[in-house]
Amino acid sequence: MSHTTRREFGARSAGALGILIASSQQVRGSMANSALSIGLIGCGGRGLHDSGIAAKHEFAKITAICDIYEDRLAEGRKRFSGAKEYKNYKELLANKDIDAVMICTPAFLHPEMFEAAVQAKKHIFMEKPAAVDAKGCRRVIEAAKKADKNKRISVDYQQRYGKDYRKAYEIVKSGELGAVKMIRAAWLGGPPPTRTGHPQSEEKIRNWYFYRETSGDIIVEQDCHNLDVVNWFMGTHPTRASGYGGRAMRTIGDVLDNLSVTYQFDNGVVLSYSAHQFGRQTYQDISETFICEKGYINTSRRGYTVVRNGGNPETVETKYDITQDAVNEFIDGCLNNKIENAAFHAAESTLVAILGREAIYSRREMTWDKL
Repeated sequence: MSHTTRREFGARSAGALGILIASSQQVRGSMANSALSIGLIGCGGRGLHDSGIAAKHEFAKITAICDIYEDRLAEGRKRFSGAKEYKNYKELLANKDIDAVMICTPAFLHPEMFEAAVQAKKHIFMEKPAAVDAKGCRRVIEAAKKADKNKRISVDYQQRYGKDYRKAYEIVKSGELGAVKMIRAAWLGGPPPTRTGHPQSEEKIRNWYFYRETSGDIIVEQDCHNLDVVNWFMGTHPTRASGYGGRAMRTIGDVLDNLSVTYQFDNGVVLSYSAHQFGRQTYQDISETFICEKGYINTSRRGYTVVRNGGNPETVETKYDITQDAVNEFIDGCLNNKIENAAFHAAESTLVAILGREAIYSRREMTWDKL
């Protein structure tokens, strides 16, 4: 500095800064030009929600939408002006300009659409569950085995991507609470909305959630979230289940509106699970509790509470929709070659839900091997 005037230093610094800014703008411009092109298959409520998050990502764009119903396509059109429209998902998959697809259709369609997306060599973000029966889960697994190793496959079990869920997972896996000795989990809350105003011929698609053949029942379509968390934290799945369920208030479709299942792991740990959809004015609890040797931890989409060695509860709050974590990590993974194939654990968790459902339906113990 002794040989450089302030004016010279300022000029040199400004020049360097200008080069840096220009370089940064070029990089960002290049990334924007190569933004992930995403096709949405299924323009229902969940599909528009997931794709809406994706559309807010700086380096992603919804370039195509697909649905069999014109009114749903119209909703997609409002959200994503200029997106190419399809009524046949296979035609969307055939579009070479589409890098990734979001499969957000009724659950019973997931296996065939997933298989087709794998064959089309797309990055895949699929809604849960993997399927509605064991046969469908096996189809997903077999397709996943053949997937392009350079393509990312994510399934919207969003707890696995939630930042605070991951912190809670690390606490359990660290061993500081000791071994897990018992688990309690529940999805006690309200029902999804009922669609009206459509022809009877469209009922089982418009209101697919309320029919066993299209949703797999509430334990498969919704409660699989809790069961996936338990699988994840335990590093394995339960191998037997017994349970009961019924329809105490529901008047639409043929799915249950309340159930209770007891699962057992091979190491003897028991999971006590319960669920209901009685309306939003009734008791609610959507969480998982891992009771350990030296304390416990309760996890939910609202955050987690941990108690260590009989001490005071320590709570971490989650104040946003963790679906954002799942969608954004998918996009970043596609762009930066951070590859995962989540189809395998997604099918496993779906099978645990089916295990419980079959125990309820048969009113006898169901084992993993029988399933």
